[in-house]
Amino acid sequence: MSTFHGLEMAKQSLFTQQSALYTTGHNLANANTKGYSRQRVNFETMSPYPSASRNRPEIPGQMGTGVRAGSIERVRNQFLDMQYRSENSQSTYWGAKSNALDRLERLMNEPTDSGISQTMEQFWQSLQDLAANPENSGAQSVVAERAKALTDTFNYTSNSIEAIRDDLEQEIKHNVDTVNTLVKSIHAINEQIKQIEPHGYLPNDLYDKRDRLIDELSGIVDISVERKESYPGASDIADGIVEISMVGQPGDPKVVLLDDTVHEMKVSFNGDQDAVDQLTVDGTDVLPSFTSNGQLRGLIESYGYMKGGSVEGSYPKMHEDLNKMVKSMATVFNNIHDTPPFFTGFGTDPAAGNIDVSDVIMDDPENIMVSDTGYGDIALELSNIFSEVFPTADGGLGDTSINKFFEGMIGRLGVEAQEANTMKDNTDILKHQVEEQRMSVSAVSLDEEMSNMIKFQHAYNAAARSMTAVDEMIDRIINNMGLVGR
Repeated sequence: MSTFHGLEMAKQSLFTQQSALYTTGHNLANANTKGYSRQRVNFETMSPYPSASRNRPEIPGQMGTGVRAGSIERVRNQFLDMQYRSENSQSTYWGAKSNALDRLERLMNEPTDSGISQTMEQFWQSLQDLAANPENSGAQSVVAERAKALTDTFNYTSNSIEAIRDDLEQEIKHNVDTVNTLVKSIHAINEQIKQIEPHGYLPNDLYDKRDRLIDELSGIVDISVERKESYPGASDIADGIVEISMVGQPGDPKVVLLDDTVHEMKVSFNGDQDAVDQLTVDGTDVLPSFTSNGQLRGLIESYGYMKGGSVEGSYPKMHEDLNKMVKSMATVFNNIHDTPPFFTGFGTDPAAGNIDVSDVIMDDPENIMVSDTGYGDIALELSNIFSEVFPTADGGLGDTSINKFFEGMIGRLGVEAQEANTMKDNTDILKHQVEEQRMSVSAVSLDEEMSNMIKFQHAYNAAARSMTAVDEMIDRIINNMGLVGR
């Protein structure tokens, strides 16, 4: 071996330990950086001397030639990434549903003293009082005012449902825009990686940036990520580029968001029905098969979407039931109180948003019909409409009363909201568990990095001491040999 080989081997060790120290410093600097994956230097033993050849020197055996930094890679578990993104999609789906239903529950405000049921109860009570005191003009005024309070409550509830739906519509549009922006950003990073990996490098920080964007995308739509080789000459441990598709049901056509190009997502709304009409990717409507998790699906299911020519969704269903109840109540009421009609405007859609007490009643409450016999029989009959069952042909709700129908509405909302809240809590727990597992693998541990720093520092000092020893040996040979006898 060369006389100077010891110096070369010590130098290689110095450079290798130095690169490990620099990488440790990079980890410590990014200990609080969101999405950063800790990096490590992969030490490799250099090729021993001599290599197998016909003219090899006659020495006892191969001798080591030192160490080198083979690669710098990030510590990441792709299986945990996949699990996290799946749980993240479920968590955001149920989170969107829970938030939307929570707003609806707060709006309906049941059971409280200011909800619809209490307002109907007060109107019913005023009719009972009028039936008991048919000659009392003050009782007639109370009926008119209670009726006005009830219609105002219906109007407010209906208009508020539409206002919240407008907010959900804007959120849906924002989510679709965000999907397109994220996919374009991931595509741009893919292109950068294509320029770096063919040279044998691992762009770890670009990998982290791309994974952060993919994590964010998984919160909006449920996705599957497939990795492809960027270049035949890239390193075996390179992450390559990614292709992204939306997760669907088995047998559904594959919906690709990103491959070599970006596939744009768009959403359109049915103006007549106020519902999502189409959700397209590159012009192909995926709404009929859009069953994957994610915030976007939760928002669409809350806002309302077209299915088989009808509108499905939590808010449209509640609004439809409210309009149906209001229309039934007003129709049955006016069938009894027809001269003059007590309620107006409920024939216009939405019934709950347009119902009002007729001006004839509000201008003069004595126009309220009280009795045919002088004993308040009409007022009593009017008060009974809330608890009696009227046939559909008479404007009623068929096999249920107005009170029972409203109780059913609120009950279904409560069950749906409870399910959403329970699933949100459960999926949040699962997501945090997977996230903690992922962090245990990829996150920077200050204690571990400080231990590594001490280890690499000592190795660096040892390599420097080795170089000093070899230098002293060479100095002895060059400057002190051959001087005996002079």
